[in-house]
Amino acid sequence: YGKNTIKFLRLHREGKKHFVKEVEVCTHLRLTSAQEYLEGNNSLVIPTDTIKNTVLVLAKKNGIPTLEQFAIDICKYFMTTFCQVAYVKTYVQEVPWQRLHENGVPHVHSFICVPDGIRFCEAEQCRNGPLVVFAGIKDLKLMKTTQSGFEGFYKNEYTTLPERHDRILCGELFCKWSYGECKDFDFDCIWYTNKIRECILEAFAGPPDCGEYSPSYQKTVNSIQMLVLSKVSQVQVIEVILNNTFYNVVDMKNLGLTNDKEVLVPVETPYGSCACTLGRKKFLEA
Repeated sequence: YGKNTIKFLRLHREGKKHFVKEVEVCTHLRLTSAQEYLEGNNSLVIPTDTIKNTVLVLAKKNGIPTLEQFAIDICKYFMTTFCQVAYVKTYVQEVPWQRLHENGVPHVHSFICVPDGIRFCEAEQCRNGPLVVFAGIKDLKLMKTTQSGFEGFYKNEYTTLPERHDRILCGELFCKWSYGECKDFDFDCIWYTNKIRECILEAFAGPPDCGEYSPSYQKTVNSIQMLVLSKVSQVQVIEVILNNTFYNVVDMKNLGLTNDKEVLVPVETPYGSCACTLGRKKFLEA
C-alpha cells in the first residue's frame, strides 16, 4: 500500500539565482505482517498521510540533488526508521522545466516547460537486500518523415497491409534502464554528460544530413538499446516500448488534386506497439 501522485515544487535559492524541481512521487510499502488485511489490526500500518508528509519533509531537509538520490533517500528513510517495513519502492518523475534564455542569456528566476520527454526514476529495496535503482524517460514523441519502411513480412488471407519502402515513422517512446545494485553513481552526470536521451535520438534518427533507414519499428527499438549499452557502461538492462502512430495519405482525387504524401491524417486507434528488454550477458546470468 502507499501514497500516489504526491506533487510539489522544490525551490532552491542561491542569491538572485533560483533553481526548481517539480516532481510527482509515488511511494509504496510492504510490511512484515499482513495483520491489517487478515485481522483488521492496524497497529503496524503507517498512514498514507504520514508517507506523504515524510516525502515533503525529506524534500525540505535534503532538497532534490537528483531524482535518483531523492528516491534513494525516501527508500532509506522508511527502511531504517520503521522495523515493520519489509519492502519499499519509490517512483519519482520530473516536470520538464528548463531555464528561460533571453538573447542567449540564462534568466535567474524564469523557466519554461518544454514537453520533450519526462525524466523519471525508481528505487526499491527489500530488507537485508540491495538497493536497486532504475531510471528512464517517457512520453518522448518522435517522428521521421522518411528513411523508414516495412517489407517482407508474413502474409496470409487476412493480411491487407501493403508493403512500404518509404513511410513516416512516428511514435511515443518509453525507455527504462537499470543500474543494477546501487553504487555511488553521479546520476545527473550519467543523464547529462553521457547523454542517454541524445543516444535515443541519435539511434532513432541517424546522421543529421542523411538519416538511417529503419526496416521496422522493432529494429529501431533494438538500435536504441544497443547504442545506449555501448555508450553508457553503468546501464545494465534497458527496456524500450515504442507505441506507434500511423499516418494515412488523404485521397484528394475527388478534389482534383494529387497528394504526394503531403497531407496525411493520423490513425488514432488501434495503434501498434513494440517492446523489447535487452541486457548485458553477465548481468542477466547473475
